[in-house]
Amino acid sequence: MESLRRDRRLDPQVFRKLRNDLLKKFESDDSVFEKYPVAEAIELHSLKLYQRMDSEIDGATKLLFETESGMLIESVILRIATGRTTLCVSSQIGCAAACDFCATGKMGIAKNLATEEILDQVVQAGQILRGEDRRLSNIVFMGMGEPLHNEVNVTEAIELLTASDHFARSPSTVLVSTVGVPSGMLRLAKRFPSLNLALSLHSADQTTREKIIPLGKKASLTQLHDTILEIQTTQDREFMIEYLMLRDVNDSAEDANRLIDWIGDLRVHVNLIPYNTIEASPHLHASPRPVIESFADILKASGLKTTVRYSLGNDIEAACGQLIRQENRQRAMQARRTESESDSHVGFLDVRQVVDGLESQKNK
Repeated sequence: MESLRRDRRLDPQVFRKLRNDLLKKFESDDSVFEKYPVAEAIELHSLKLYQRMDSEIDGATKLLFETESGMLIESVILRIATGRTTLCVSSQIGCAAACDFCATGKMGIAKNLATEEILDQVVQAGQILRGEDRRLSNIVFMGMGEPLHNEVNVTEAIELLTASDHFARSPSTVLVSTVGVPSGMLRLAKRFPSLNLALSLHSADQTTREKIIPLGKKASLTQLHDTILEIQTTQDREFMIEYLMLRDVNDSAEDANRLIDWIGDLRVHVNLIPYNTIEASPHLHASPRPVIESFADILKASGLKTTVRYSLGNDIEAACGQLIRQENRQRAMQARRTESESDSHVGFLDVRQVVDGLESQKNK
């Protein structure tokens, strides 16, 4: 759009209206082209909508996008019964965190999305919701990828999402979830004091956490606690603690009390997440509902604000941890072969190398 303004010497007022209609009002492409014929000279989108899947049991819609590199990413629209809508966006293709419970982490690859690819998920989802007379209430970085492994582009995306001359969203309507990258968490909190942050903790026992989150080796539970404490010295906001409930892994009364001890005086909201099974991890199972409720009761009795997340989109594999496509593994293999043959570099990272590297660092 900036090149359009510059190359076509577009009137500044017309340019502002075009940008507002697309980024703030989420007007359809047809409407934009009709009102601003000059816009046909540019590509409005950096992503191609490859497939749309609507849940038949709840208000979830999975959007499968194809990137310019030929890889696939997923975004999920969640229509809550209250009338609010949340968009779950991806920040990477695959994920180097390689969490044992996560389908995306089992993809075995990781590649950063460009800023425009992150933002185009918002634009295209916003256009869909506008067509339904709905407004986009919240944006959560909980899709494919570890946002703080793509910190530069995610930060730039948030800057544009909250800039008055672009998307003009309040930082309080945006949430970034991370498995725990202390330095990145501190920088993000400093840059956006009103931004919501969530930590995918999943266990308050270091050994257990490292088993289900290999990158847990990179930052200890003590480091993560101290990071949140430092953030809360400048932010009067609750920190969300995400806790996936895994049967016989982290769902005992002892685990609940260990979590209470770890939280201590931190101002948090604990969100318990029912596990959605994936084929790649047949050894993991969801905690029974009574166990989840008992776990929640222990936390509540200690004074902790605690909720149990209701998963949407199970029938279209859009629920938490299920964002994966087998096609990406095949496409990544082809990209690596092409890279090897042409001596080029397409930016794919082998997750096994990341985990092995962390293990080596720990043993030194």
